[in-house]
Amino acid sequence: MTPSPQSILEHVFGYTAFRGQQQAIVETLIAGQDALVIMPTGGGKSLCYQVPALARAGCGIVISPLIALMQDQVDALQAAGVKAGFLNSSLSAEQANATERALLNGELDLLYVAPERLTQPRCQQLLKRSRIALFAIDEAHCVSQWGHDFRADYLQLNLLHEQFPDVPRIALTATADARTRIEIANRLNLQNARHFIAGFDRPNIQYRIAQKDKPLEQLLHFLQTEQQGNAGVVYCLSRSKVERTAEWLCEKGFNALPYHAGLSAELRATHQRRFLREDNIIMVATIAFGMGIDKPDVRFVAHLDLPKSIEAYYQETGRAGRDGEPATALLLYGLEDVVKLGQMLAQSDGNEQHKRNERQRLDTMLGLCEITSCRRQTLLRYFGEPAENPCGNCDTCLNPPKTWDGTDAARKLLSCIFRTGQRFGANHVIDVLRGSGSEKILALEHHKLSTHGIGKELSAVEWKSVVRQLVARGYLDVDGDGFGTLRLSDRCRPLLRGDETIQLRKDVAPSAAKAAKTPHNDIDAADMPLWHALRACRKQLAEEFGVPPYVVFHDSTLREMVAERPTTPAALLRISGVGDSKLEKFGAAFLQVIKEFEYELQ
Repeated sequence: MTPSPQSILEHVFGYTAFRGQQQAIVETLIAGQDALVIMPTGGGKSLCYQVPALARAGCGIVISPLIALMQDQVDALQAAGVKAGFLNSSLSAEQANATERALLNGELDLLYVAPERLTQPRCQQLLKRSRIALFAIDEAHCVSQWGHDFRADYLQLNLLHEQFPDVPRIALTATADARTRIEIANRLNLQNARHFIAGFDRPNIQYRIAQKDKPLEQLLHFLQTEQQGNAGVVYCLSRSKVERTAEWLCEKGFNALPYHAGLSAELRATHQRRFLREDNIIMVATIAFGMGIDKPDVRFVAHLDLPKSIEAYYQETGRAGRDGEPATALLLYGLEDVVKLGQMLAQSDGNEQHKRNERQRLDTMLGLCEITSCRRQTLLRYFGEPAENPCGNCDTCLNPPKTWDGTDAARKLLSCIFRTGQRFGANHVIDVLRGSGSEKILALEHHKLSTHGIGKELSAVEWKSVVRQLVARGYLDVDGDGFGTLRLSDRCRPLLRGDETIQLRKDVAPSAAKAAKTPHNDIDAADMPLWHALRACRKQLAEEFGVPPYVVFHDSTLREMVAERPTTPAALLRISGVGDSKLEKFGAAFLQVIKEFEYELQ
């Protein structure tokens, strides 16, 4: 008799109830219908296909672009008692043949397959000879050419609909605006699928954005004052910056590893494995790192450069706090980021329409940085999910920015850009405004302009803030010519004519914005020895079984053990995240630790 979804949830995965739309999605697939699921990172997407794969006859096939992570995903399932395997290029011929035989013999519940392998005729013939419960297309945004993680192999996945019309399919991703959702549905023949938009809000993440001012020192202050001993990710735009930043952090006493596409596949895999399996690792990376990372206890994501779109920013910050505990997303940005990204966009191979769309996305990202209202409201509005009230957990809510009447300064800046011929970047224009007598200004005779020296009341830093905010609001355009040439847009005319005024944000030095809570600060000091003992037990078991610590139990499960102090198998089974298989494999060791502490307290 096939177990019920509720029974699978409780006995295999150790949870008492489905969250949000999980149950409706599970029931849709069990009934043989297709689904398109947009669910934030940490929202429980995996259970949406794992539970129905166990409830339906046959094996669930999961198409994942993440070869390097398949082993950990399979380890986590096997620890829960699920018969799982994977097929990708990392296997020897003998290992692949054994996995294929297990599939044909009906010995697998779930099989992870790379899209490159799935599109091979041999793999398709193998699947046709097997009993398939469902197809799950993970990271489905990879099918979208508008997306930031486009993968050409995903374009062929409509073959699932054509060759296996009676097998239900589910496509899942954490990030997709309306246009991307339409493209996913069209390319995967999911127009008739049920759509589940589970919401984009990640209330446990505190969003903080600040202008760059010695960014490495800003990062160091953040790490030393708020993130000591925590795992996190630091994103940089270039490979060389990744290398320099990782080396600098190591010199400052942090355990930092670099990750970018220029490193060997072996070294990238080693660094990724260490990040997943060790505590306190900081991964310094380009956007080549992160998609599909299941590490639940990432406490921060820091960007040292501006992401190219809100989708990319949301996807990357979403790697923090997957366990639902407090986490921080810190972004440091400057006008030079806009210039650099604009230059990269201008040199890209995309057509003009694509470049215009990407430029619009970059401008929207810059706008998020420059707003004075709630960051989360703006993020959610972008994804079509309006929020009525400010969140109370972003920097603009916790420390509301002060504004000033920037009308006169803006007019001076716009006038100076016009009088210098709209041929220069911000630094030169600011030098003219501040009355510089540099060689360049004298040679160009810009000291004779009426705007020379009319802006001495503001510092160069303050003028850069004015430039950034006018770019963000559409009064100025920045050329992708490598020089960051500033040009007036049509929108600036009413401001120059005196028909419009403008309020600008007053930038202040980044201070100790109210820090996000740490997940463990609600554990009493008297309970901390037990907390550390449980973590030590988990680490020992993880090493013994060759899996990441979170595969044994998440931090949230250990915290519940500290609070409830279960001393019998039945009591331990009532802890969230403890299923039958994990109780059998790991239960005795944790019960022993708790009993020892209970004995010492008597």
